[in-house]
Amino acid sequence: MSLSRRIMLQSVATGFGYAAFAGLANDIAATDGKNPLASKAPHFSPKAKRVIFLSMRGGPSHVDTFDYKPELAKKDGQKSNGNRKLMQSPWKFKQSGESGLPVSELFPHLGRMADKLCLINGMYGKTPAHPQAYLQMHTGEFRFVRPSVGAWTLYGLGTENQDLPGFITIKPEPQLGGAQNYGSAFLPAMYQGTRIGRRGQSLQNAQIGNLNNDQLDLTIQRDQLDLIQSMNQDLLTQQKIDPQIEGVIESYELAFRMQSQIPALMDFERESAQTLSKYGIGGGQTDDFGRQCLLARKFAEAGVRFIELSHANWDQHGGLRKNLAQNCLQIDQPIAALIEDLDQRGLLKDTLVVWGGEFGRTPHVKKSDGRDHNATGFSMWMCGGGVQGGMRHGQTDEFGISAVEDRTDFHDLHATMLHLLGLDHKNLTYRYAGRDFRLTDVYGNVMKKIIA
Repeated sequence: MSLSRRIMLQSVATGFGYAAFAGLANDIAATDGKNPLASKAPHFSPKAKRVIFLSMRGGPSHVDTFDYKPELAKKDGQKSNGNRKLMQSPWKFKQSGESGLPVSELFPHLGRMADKLCLINGMYGKTPAHPQAYLQMHTGEFRFVRPSVGAWTLYGLGTENQDLPGFITIKPEPQLGGAQNYGSAFLPAMYQGTRIGRRGQSLQNAQIGNLNNDQLDLTIQRDQLDLIQSMNQDLLTQQKIDPQIEGVIESYELAFRMQSQIPALMDFERESAQTLSKYGIGGGQTDDFGRQCLLARKFAEAGVRFIELSHANWDQHGGLRKNLAQNCLQIDQPIAALIEDLDQRGLLKDTLVVWGGEFGRTPHVKKSDGRDHNATGFSMWMCGGGVQGGMRHGQTDEFGISAVEDRTDFHDLHATMLHLLGLDHKNLTYRYAGRDFRLTDVYGNVMKKIIA
């Protein structure tokens, strides 16, 4: 019987998909039978071991959140950019923490974390269009299909827990590039992200697809798998050397381990009422993102290498006062709880937390209560994982229109993320179609000033 036929029959018998098993088998075969997810040594001593990326889809307004512009308030109502008028932020900024970092009153909880935050105020992008900018934030490229930053991280370092996916994305954006934002492109499929939930679905009911076998309990599945594996081992003994068979054996074991580990991690019943309250879980506007943040902490603690959380919609062309305030309310307490929880558990020092969207928004307005796309200057922030806290890196002009100092694009951001993980972005390459590819293409400079 051919190996492909055996894979098909065995995948049906065990309740898992043929494509998943065959894909993993091929990936392992391509690595000479070695587990492609095994933990790998970095290029140099890392500051961080893992990443939690907080993706804000739609373009958060930097001049209302983390880029304090007193001149904008002074020139409020004056014309700028043709007939458009400058609009000051409706919210006050407060000097927060011992560092005095200016944080908008929209983030009272994150303001308490100010001494741990590094505001990157000199970000700029190549395009103010959502689909292209969002894809570039995730892959470094918007014209061609390329591996995501999470896939590159997993390819470079492997994962610390062989019972779990090394790259998990929670409620990812279904449009604006869709699965490309967590895909592996030409990298082996094992490095793509594992999706949990989707936008528009309550995370309370979200699960990893095709994980459970409703017909057989774990004990019977284990017995069945042992029988199948004994047959595979017999075939391997006959063939003596066959990386594809070895890949099939490993793929079955990984799938079984995931089946037993993931449900326990996603179960909040064992969490204390105090913890749930701290993250804002239990109803209300903070519940859903609070669940994402608590899952991120649990996955980070369990050794998952790259975790992405998603929140939408920050695209406020109108209704800024109501909608931006609502967005910030939904994420402020959960993110502050995540940072504090990681810190108390000793995980923040080697967990890099990154927050931001695909671009910012204009300080001048077309509508009286809205801001438009602005890719020439905006803000993101980092904390933990070897990043200096309580500081601002880079800046925009007096109104927040364009980045003018320590200008930082997504290639620089990605280069810095990899550097903190102990990876040289110029040497993390993959041979494909006759050339060596890398996340940062031929660009990217590490933001050395922000490294602790």
